[in-house]
Amino acid sequence: MTTEYRAHFDFTIAFANGGGLSGEGFRLDLPRQDVTAEELGTLLVAHLGLALVSDVALRDLRIVEEKHRGSRGVPAPAEGAEERVIDLSHPIEAGMVTYPGLPVPTIVPHLTREDSRGKYAPGTEFAMDVITMIGNTGTYLDAPFHRYADGSDLAGLDLGTLVGLRAEVFHLQDGWDADRRGIEAVTLADRELQGAAVLLDTGWSSRFGTPEYAHGAPFLTEGGARFLVDAGVQLVGIDSLNIDDTEGGGDRPAHTLLLAAGIHVVEHLTNLADVPARGARFTAAPPAVRGFGTFPVRAFATVGSH
Repeated sequence: MTTEYRAHFDFTIAFANGGGLSGEGFRLDLPRQDVTAEELGTLLVAHLGLALVSDVALRDLRIVEEKHRGSRGVPAPAEGAEERVIDLSHPIEAGMVTYPGLPVPTIVPHLTREDSRGKYAPGTEFAMDVITMIGNTGTYLDAPFHRYADGSDLAGLDLGTLVGLRAEVFHLQDGWDADRRGIEAVTLADRELQGAAVLLDTGWSSRFGTPEYAHGAPFLTEGGARFLVDAGVQLVGIDSLNIDDTEGGGDRPAHTLLLAAGIHVVEHLTNLADVPARGARFTAAPPAVRGFGTFPVRAFATVGSH
């Protein structure tokens, strides 16, 4: 895997037609470790989308080995590189807690290997097991039927909207403010998102399976959801307890807006920090179950060779 670098710095920008702009504690992806101050200034201007800049002054510059977060002007991983597959799903096992208060899965044998020996030729044995679980187990996808009685169920989903989607990953772990849990539209506004799978990397999956996972979780605000609907995204995923705020009452505006627009929702993702901000493909396909609105998926991202 290619080592990635980011610059940490303060800056002051002056404009040729007057006025200026400054920032503190800014972080920017770098194409390589040995960028010059002049090159970094150009990258900063491109990232901010500025015009008529006359001067860029950098202060307290540090270049550190750190995963990219999706700065504009820094290219995505080159196509044709060796393909990697990144698993984004939590393994399912008996007794695991995904969402507190929901039933945990149970796994029991239907046919043990020992019992199967009397049914098959010598040396041939099989195991068959029965799993009982709610659809909201592990990493799962919500279809419109989950929210709307007349919405498409799992069997009605178009595989073309679930497989090999262009992934736009928003790495939001830097400086995360626990007092501002909601992800707003302004956070998502710097990219072209039409037809993409928008994946929200909050780092919350590190708490999965612990009591802390259920409290204070990040979520997508109503304004954020409305922005993604208007942007024409195909799917929205998050590595958190829920796409909505489960501590703000019974309203579920993100589910309501996204599923009404036919936008798939994937919750309880993991390992999103390993996926580049741009350049990956995302897949999350559930089984085609009629009359069902949510079910576990094996979600994964592929990087390179596409």
